[in-house]
Amino acid sequence: MPDFITQDTVTTRYWHDLDDGRVQCDLCPRFCKLHEGQRGLCFVRQNLNKQVVMTSYGRSSGFAIDPIEKKPLNHFLPGTSVLSFGTAGCNLACKFCQNWDISKSREMDSLMSLAAPEVIAKAALAEACRSVAYTYNDPVIFHEYAIATAQACKALGIKSVAVTAGYVCPEPRAEFYQYMDAANIDLKAFSEKFYHSITGSHLAPVLDTLKYLKHETSVWFELTTLLIPGENDSRQELEAMTQWVVENLGPDVPMHFTAFHPDWKMRDKAHTPTETLLMARDIALRNGVRHAYVGNVHDKAAESTYCHQCEEVLIGRNWYALSDWNLDASGHCRYCGSPCAGVFEANPGTWGAKRRAIRL
Repeated sequence: MPDFITQDTVTTRYWHDLDDGRVQCDLCPRFCKLHEGQRGLCFVRQNLNKQVVMTSYGRSSGFAIDPIEKKPLNHFLPGTSVLSFGTAGCNLACKFCQNWDISKSREMDSLMSLAAPEVIAKAALAEACRSVAYTYNDPVIFHEYAIATAQACKALGIKSVAVTAGYVCPEPRAEFYQYMDAANIDLKAFSEKFYHSITGSHLAPVLDTLKYLKHETSVWFELTTLLIPGENDSRQELEAMTQWVVENLGPDVPMHFTAFHPDWKMRDKAHTPTETLLMARDIALRNGVRHAYVGNVHDKAAESTYCHQCEEVLIGRNWYALSDWNLDASGHCRYCGSPCAGVFEANPGTWGAKRRAIRL
């Protein structure tokens, strides 16, 4: 553990030497090959003294308390609050990034505040947050910091939530998800062309992560796809995506279809029409996805959770605030007794839709 007064650089595990004097980072499938002093695309991992170090350990771009539904997670401790934080940098290069001021930041020292893992865990406990979310930028790149924070949280009974694109290599992935209780995975599209040309990455490793989470872990996870007009919103692609989800992950993994707004390097694109989101939701439901939602728009009917058996409302939502609650203490429908997949308690949380920034 570093000295948090003087040190924010720690040695990492996932790298190896190359014959030409460089080192290769093996954290994510980008496999950055770095000369001495060079940083990877993520910016926070660097070759120093012939080893890869993380240069932002213990530093954050800010903290806020959010509703868990904002992650978005609709089936994990609904109504509760989550302490959210991120660092800076990212291992993808999405042209449409909605958090580009954080993920593309190159001014680490001026942007970030200091916070040890134990401080974050104690703050979550003091604020009555049920979980801590590693978000805003991808926790893959602050792997060591996220794990240490998750360990500190677990000691205090606080859950850990990863909000990530799922672009990570198998060995660090297995270590990371040992400590996560839930995740929202950003399935950005369902074509290699989109991943390669618009995010600078590849689709296959993300699909591999999804299958790994479903079949080799107990982590609760949900999927989010930001629908960009003319890029990943065709009926054909949405049919293929939702069919793949049901065939490979099963019908109970919730899917969130969210609205794009022009940002970063895609300011020429229009906002996503609500009709497109509802079309995607309808396709998902017809293909067997039991729980499909829309996001970044207001549509109470399409934000709420329904029993897959009797179709009664189980959890009503209005933006991020809960209204109806028709699950019994064991997470079953009060009307017909069918189970609803997720992580539920006898009663929902009461945090509501508010967001509150805090200083640690």
